[in-house]
Amino acid sequence: MMSEGEEHGSLLEKINDKIHDFKGSSSSSSSDSDDDKKHHHKSKSKKKRLFGRTNPLHHVLGGGKAADLVLWRDKQTSGSILAGVTVIWLLFEGIGYHLLTFFCHSLIVFLTVCFVWANAASFINRGPPKFPDVILSEVQCLKIAHILRKEINEAFLTLRHVASGKDLKTYLLTIAGLWFVSIIGSCFSFLTLSYTIFLMAYTLPMLYEKYEDEVDVVGEKALIEIKKQYAVLDHKLLSKIPMLAEKKQH
Repeated sequence: MMSEGEEHGSLLEKINDKIHDFKGSSSSSSSDSDDDKKHHHKSKSKKKRLFGRTNPLHHVLGGGKAADLVLWRDKQTSGSILAGVTVIWLLFEGIGYHLLTFFCHSLIVFLTVCFVWANAASFINRGPPKFPDVILSEVQCLKIAHILRKEINEAFLTLRHVASGKDLKTYLLTIAGLWFVSIIGSCFSFLTLSYTIFLMAYTLPMLYEKYEDEVDVVGEKALIEIKKQYAVLDHKLLSKIPMLAEKKQH
């Protein structure tokens, strides 16, 4: 028969073995979970993005303060800008305010506040308002003019290419785009259309970043369907046009 000390020692050995087995299983399960996370991260990084995008959306938008505003990194600042633009749109579209009147009234309020503040500063023991020196340098003006010149020249080159009759596909896409814009323009005023474009450009990137995976899946399916429909159109109609048929043969 085993003594009481031997029984106590064997019991401790069994407990230690159980603890060792439990630690081994937990460490293996944690390593497996880490491997799963790494595999999921790699598969997510290798996932196809909309329009073949490889960089993050913040980098695509420029990666600066403008990208932070559009992606609502600072919700208070982005919300304030959206609220201000919405108020201006309501003033013009709802109340019937005019641009020149709004500009003059805004200057009247601004100049009056600054004038009263500057004269009352000595009575309220506060410093007068400090106005920044806004001076456009010649380099900045030349840079802006260079950018505008480049964009205008590219627009004229595109229009000349479309009107030359050498590219039927670009011509059809341009006509379809202009026709679609003309229909949208007939339904809304220019101010409402501008506000709608601003609202979409200011909110859609943030929503896309939030639901990126779901939108990419739907967008990829839509692009595949568009390519299928274009292939059908090309087979039934475009391939029968002599100019396009000759271009394909060459």
